[in-house]
Amino acid sequence: MIRNKLLPFILLLFISSCNKSFDTQEEMNAYIQDEDNGYHYKKTVSGVDYILQYRPTDLLVKQELTEKNSPSEIEKLRKQYNKYLYFNLSMSKNNQELLNGVAQDKAKFGQMVNDLAFGMEEKLHVYTPAKDTLALADFIYPRMYGMSNSTSIMIVYPRDEKYLKQDYLNFVIEDLGLETGDVKFKINTKALINEPQLVF
Repeated sequence: MIRNKLLPFILLLFISSCNKSFDTQEEMNAYIQDEDNGYHYKKTVSGVDYILQYRPTDLLVKQELTEKNSPSEIEKLRKQYNKYLYFNLSMSKNNQELLNGVAQDKAKFGQMVNDLAFGMEEKLHVYTPAKDTLALADFIYPRMYGMSNSTSIMIVYPRDEKYLKQDYLNFVIEDLGLETGDVKFKINTKALINEPQLVF
C-alpha cells in the first residue's frame, strides 16, 4: 500500500532527474550551445555557415512571464509551448547576412527574399529514418536589413511523440541559391525529449 503511494513521487523524481535544470537563462544558453549536449549543430558548406539550435520550452515560457507568476500560470505556459519544437536556424556568408552576398544580382536577391519570407516550407524538411515527414507548423524570418551578421529564422514543428521515438530526425535545408546543395543535420531526439528546464 505504501509502495503504491510512493510510486507517483518516485516517477516524478525520475522524470525530473532526466531533465537538467538551470537557475538562469545564461546558464541554460551556455549548456545548449555546447555541441556535445545535442541542441546545437554547426556546418560550413561552400563558405556558408549554418547553425541550427534547439530552443527549449522554458526559454519561450520565460519571455511570457511577469514579475510574479504562480506555479499554475507557469505550468499553463509550459503546456502551451510544449506542443511544439522550436529551432533557430542561423545562416551567414563572410560573417554577413545571406542577402548581402547576392545584393548585386537583383533577380537572385528577389528570389532569396521571397524564399526566406514566404517559401521556407518548401526549403525545410524534417523526417524520420523511415522517411515519415513532419509538417512545418510555422516559421518567422525577421528582416534585419544588413544590421546583423547572419540571417536567422525561427522554425516551429509540432511535437509529435511518434516521431520522437526514433533515434534521430533528419533536418534538411535545401539550397537557397548559394550552390551549397542540400545541407543535412541529424537531430538527437533523446535531447529533445529530455530538454533542459529553468527553475522559476
